[in-house]
Amino acid sequence: QVQLEESGGGLVQTGSSLTLSCAASGGTFSDYVVGWFRKGPGQERDFVAAVSRNPRGTYYRDSVKGRFTIFRDNSKNTVYLQMNSLKPEDTAVYYCAAERAPLDANSFYYCNANMYTDWGQGTQVTVSS
Repeated sequence: QVQLEESGGGLVQTGSSLTLSCAASGGTFSDYVVGWFRKGPGQERDFVAAVSRNPRGTYYRDSVKGRFTIFRDNSKNTVYLQMNSLKPEDTAVYYCAAERAPLDANSFYYCNANMYTDWGQGTQVTVSS
């Protein structure tokens, strides 16, 4: 089990960029698949992106492909979500989640929130039009 803490949210204008961080403690972070999810006002929690234990193994929801990049730095026990060209519909609380996984686990299979055990408290991202 790991403890996760998100940071980097804020209020920005349409077209701006933000980079969210998910810092982990209490476990061997490189053993975990990590995902980002978001919950907008009145909406369900949705998958955003995931990265496998292999940093090259990433998977995104269609609406963020080409705008968001998930990457990990295991030396810092941190996963990042770089968000460019932000839109008002990206407004949400963003959560990171982690699950211990085999080395060859494909991030594609971790787009379901039920796959994750450990969750952070979330960070608010608000994009004004």
